[in-house]
Amino acid sequence: MTAPWRWIPPLEADGALQMALDDWLLDQALAGGPPVLRLYGWSRPTLSLGFHQRRLESHWPSLAAAGRLALVRRPSGGRAVLHEPEQAGLTYALVQRPAQANRPRAYADSCRWLQRAFRELGQPLAMGRAAARAEAPLQRASCFATSTAADLVHANGAKRIGSAQLWRQGTLLQHGSLLLAPSETLWREVFGEAPTPLPPLGLGGHELLTLLRRCAEQDLCAGGLQEQPLGGEEWAAVQARAERYRWPAAGASLVSSAPEATSPLATMARAT
Repeated sequence: MTAPWRWIPPLEADGALQMALDDWLLDQALAGGPPVLRLYGWSRPTLSLGFHQRRLESHWPSLAAAGRLALVRRPSGGRAVLHEPEQAGLTYALVQRPAQANRPRAYADSCRWLQRAFRELGQPLAMGRAAARAEAPLQRASCFATSTAADLVHANGAKRIGSAQLWRQGTLLQHGSLLLAPSETLWREVFGEAPTPLPPLGLGGHELLTLLRRCAEQDLCAGGLQEQPLGGEEWAAVQARAERYRWPAAGASLVSSAPEATSPLATMARAT
């Protein structure tokens, strides 16, 4: 019989703590723990940077110093993602050991539950295959400026969900950001233009969480989901590693981006 996945109830917390928790969950899976799925929010506006991302805009530390947002590193790859509290967006993290360490296959399999959910909402999503639009240099630093085979897009090319991976000894941590209603003002401050318009979902936050959990049980978690909040010792272990994900306001290295790869699979490989 297939063992159930661990479901950690949704929580809103500091970005560094959220990243430390996902990294810790990956280590637990390597030590024999169960696969995990969780959905969560951010307690303040935060710009998360992909682990290998070296293109940092000079005004980002200034925005952080002014208190407009926090900067954190993700353990997973990809480009910068702007996260906001409340109804602006939702993040998912899943940890599992796929049958085979094939990145394109893992993305397809790990996103099927999200595609089911949006089909039920009458807004089917497909895996991205090309750039969503021609972007200015600043936009190339944004996860949502392009769509690759790692992402889910609407029929018109608008990117709804961006995902990235971290593989460790055959075990996968996959992050994804589900864009709902981002702040146009903050998005312009960070990326230099407004976010791509997205159709409204027509349901509240609790309804969306319920839908996503049900679809995950159908298309992702073969053994079902077993709710298990974090215990005190677990929280202590997570808090002990949170500082490694905070981006220092001083001393950040600012470098120009390299030319972009045109192949979706090549881009995806670099972003994981």
